[in-house]
Amino acid sequence: MHFFVKKINNANIFKFLKGSYRLIHMNCDYTLENNDDFNFWNWNGFRIFWSVKGKENKHPIILLHGFGASSKHWRKNSSYFAKKGYCVYSIDLIGFGNSAQPGIREIGKLDNGVWCNQVSDFIQQIVRPNCSKKIILIGNSLGSLVALTCAVYLKNEILSVIASPLPDPLVINESRSKIKSILKKFKIKFIYLFFKIFPLEIILFLINKFGIIRIGLNFAYFKKENIDKELIDIISKPVLRKTAARSLRAMCIGMLTRGNKLKASYLLEQLSLSKEVPFLLIWGEKDNFIPLFLGKKIANFHRWVELKIITNSGHCIHDEDPSLFNKISHEWISDLKPFKI
Repeated sequence: MHFFVKKINNANIFKFLKGSYRLIHMNCDYTLENNDDFNFWNWNGFRIFWSVKGKENKHPIILLHGFGASSKHWRKNSSYFAKKGYCVYSIDLIGFGNSAQPGIREIGKLDNGVWCNQVSDFIQQIVRPNCSKKIILIGNSLGSLVALTCAVYLKNEILSVIASPLPDPLVINESRSKIKSILKKFKIKFIYLFFKIFPLEIILFLINKFGIIRIGLNFAYFKKENIDKELIDIISKPVLRKTAARSLRAMCIGMLTRGNKLKASYLLEQLSLSKEVPFLLIWGEKDNFIPLFLGKKIANFHRWVELKIITNSGHCIHDEDPSLFNKISHEWISDLKPFKI
């Protein structure tokens, strides 16, 4: 069973040869609303927020934010890369930030396959009219998983990936049996039922009401002084939108029921076969969400992956230690053979 890309009548159709999961791209008509600070892109009927800095530069970077965050979380990084000669795109993944927050009825499940679709169309419709060079993807947490997904399924478009850090447990030699297959089907049905009746609207209200977002940020950030009002607004404002709960429901169902071909273990194995996409992991020594031992496990099992550990930093190194993150990323990119600038 393989994942492939095929062009038919100007449409990109992503699909598995077996299974019911389908990812479909169409070169649909889209409109842009532009402003000095932001842009909106109509992606298959959904408004998507994005921005660009260093538009005159030739080497494209796409920044992919983590769960609960948005493109604004790269506030300390995008200008740096633009000054270094990169054309830097930041995008709000669908369901997050200022992008549309569709529910199951509007879009079905939301998972890294769908976000990979979004990035693919973004490259074709927004980046390609200005630049033909391969893309560098830089992701934080969930954005790293999306970047990894793109590196496998859009490998002809991607030059390299920087993941900081990479979520998803690394499963090696996962056993299969009839009993496990039955249990999996039961689990999927249970997840659907649970999240359809679980009162996420009330949960999100309570999260905002009792300042749980600040508690979560204190857990994610090792350097507490970096948790400012702007950061809290970046994380909390999208949660206040009336469509937030329905979109979160689609994400929970999507991420918990996705097939193995969208999980980090499989994706890393696929990249290992060719090693065509250079891959850098930047991991915070004090990451409480995704412990460092998982990063070491990935680097140990996949020796072609490079791991850099940042001491006294947490889950969001790009925002917590931006100067160090920017310097490491730029130097690593500059050392790539096809990317001397």
